[in-house]
Amino acid sequence: MERKKTTLYLDESLIKAVKIASAREGRREYQIVEAALKAYFGRDLLDELWRRNRLDEGEALEAAYRELKEYRGE
Repeated sequence: MERKKTTLYLDESLIKAVKIASAREGRREYQIVEAALKAYFGRDLLDELWRRNRLDEGEALEAAYRELKEYRGE
């Protein structure tokens, strides 16, 4: 995944918490913030599901449309 540099304005207590977590976990600060944002937006779960996925994109779309049609009663 490509990363881009950005500037965020955060409360000082959050910055301190990120620095502490970074030191405790031996990870970089951006990794702590990125993990928190992924969890907030549910991307951590999506990433895990994609890792477990054994379908190619076409098969996944086919399955999704099949489920959608069944839900709609078509």
